[in-house]
Amino acid sequence: MKIRKRTVFNIVFLAAVLLLTLYSLTKTQDMDKLGEAFLKADVKYIIIAAVCVLGYMVVQAVVIWINLKTLGYKLNFFRALKYAFLGYFFLSITPFGMGGPAMQIVSMKKDEIPVSVSSIVVLLYSFIHKGVLVLVGIAVLIFGNRLFLTHLDGTEFFFGLGMFLTAGFSFLLALFTFHPSLAKKIVVKFMTWLEKKHIMKHKEGRIERITAGMNRYRDTAAFFKAHGPLIFLEIIIILVQRFFLFAVTYFVYRAFGLSGINPLLIMLLQSVVSLCVDMLPIPGGMGISEFLFAIIFNTIFTEALVMPGLVLSRGISYYIQLLLCGIITLFAYAIPSKIKEKKNGTKP
Repeated sequence: MKIRKRTVFNIVFLAAVLLLTLYSLTKTQDMDKLGEAFLKADVKYIIIAAVCVLGYMVVQAVVIWINLKTLGYKLNFFRALKYAFLGYFFLSITPFGMGGPAMQIVSMKKDEIPVSVSSIVVLLYSFIHKGVLVLVGIAVLIFGNRLFLTHLDGTEFFFGLGMFLTAGFSFLLALFTFHPSLAKKIVVKFMTWLEKKHIMKHKEGRIERITAGMNRYRDTAAFFKAHGPLIFLEIIIILVQRFFLFAVTYFVYRAFGLSGINPLLIMLLQSVVSLCVDMLPIPGGMGISEFLFAIIFNTIFTEALVMPGLVLSRGISYYIQLLLCGIITLFAYAIPSKIKEKKNGTKP
């Protein structure tokens, strides 16, 4: 019941932020011109952009399927796809995106996959997924001086904050994974300090539960060490996955009849937007993503087409994807549960 109430609250909050974002973006725009731009867009490139989004979800499902199979759990690929869609939906409607991994673990548990196994799969993907984005950010930082001068001027604060938060989170995951005993000591001391300072109420068994849960990180480290070549392959796969989503902006750019800009440049600029908002406590980076897109891509899309490009790019890569994942989550998760409850004669 708590999960359902929290999910409803997150969806309502998301809808409110969406409406506010749409209002702020369109209040100074000529809606007729926006409509004309959309009507002139090449449907072929829009379809390719949509396929890229679908490819992004399929790749995550492939990684989940491979890791579960490696751990001895053979399952239908469509179940792995269900976990991918469900994870993205809850990741997109919760602050910091923390709801996605948790709900994937819950869903796998319902499918009789032990938490000890699902935790390894989810933590492994999260670690590589964040780490790949940090690597792309470092590459932009080292080799992208011209990018900051020509396209990223005014975004330095958000880029620095995004790098700090994402790299910091990746470091913590690495610490918990590869040095669990040290991480355990740090967490226990921190929790004890919070209780002594009366910042957090003391609860019996809390520290024991936390330390027991942290043992899963040790299992993930063992998986890393035992499957080095597989981990390297998954880093490459997830890097490709990231660029599937970054490529949406390029195909939207082409849909408006624009050309002449290197596709890699557009994808790298989109990676900067993703890095800036990835760890912000705003579901999907809503509002901030649109603001950064308008700044970064103003000269690439031209002033006349940057707003239509923003709406179409974000619409395909986030809002439509979120809607699709929500529908699939409803049919693959909620509805079967109600059918099962009715068969068993219990109340939903």
